[in-house]
Amino acid sequence: MAANEPGQPDPSPSLTTFNLPTPASALAIGAHPDDVEFGCGATLAKWAAAGCIVHHLVLTDGSKGTWNPDADVPALIAARQTEQRDAARRLSGSNAGEVVFLGQVDGELTNSLALRGEVARVIRTLQPQVILAHDPWKHYRLHPDHREAGLLACDGIVAARDPHFNKEHGLTPHRPETLMLWEAESPDHVEDVVEFVEHKLLALEAHASQFESTMKAVGPQQLTDFRARIASRLQLLGAAHGVSSAELFKLISDL
Repeated sequence: MAANEPGQPDPSPSLTTFNLPTPASALAIGAHPDDVEFGCGATLAKWAAAGCIVHHLVLTDGSKGTWNPDADVPALIAARQTEQRDAARRLSGSNAGEVVFLGQVDGELTNSLALRGEVARVIRTLQPQVILAHDPWKHYRLHPDHREAGLLACDGIVAARDPHFNKEHGLTPHRPETLMLWEAESPDHVEDVVEFVEHKLLALEAHASQFESTMKAVGPQQLTDFRARIASRLQLLGAAHGVSSAELFKLISDL
């Protein structure tokens, strides 16, 4: 029985799958600028190199992404949009697609009907084959925006696929084929990304405003240490599945 089929779930354990065939297009939905690069950057780079058009949807404005209480918040918001566009180009090159910002206040994201409709609008407009997003059901997830962003992605898929949701948009319904959740509570899909770790690191480094707060890299040595931590983590994830470096996901294909 498929995960979203009505009735009782299949009691048999899921088998781990490897390396989804390269989709024609993908949409990664993140709560903040840089979330996509942390969650699935190497996978997106791999797909883009094979011809996939990679779109980004960023739900909040990133306005709380600093430890400086006197920061110029409008300037920070503008900088984070510039950084996100740069990161998208570093990941996907000529196959970088749209970078869409919904501009919700950082830290105040809510899974409202109105915002779900806006996510559905983006899905119907861009028509991605695959969507990637936060796992909203991960235990002990601290940041509220990450929880809400995952729920918005899932609920937005349902609204985008079904014709009686958001008819006012005047857009044709679109049903993606696959949803991949990063930082998953129960990952069951492995993407071998050994050749694209550097792409992920370069894209993360586009988010210079986050060096101090998120990456704890206020100097060259600390940035080197940050790169080593990310690369080591991908190696550790890969080693458990017989590959050199990996990103892991919960894969849902019955959308």
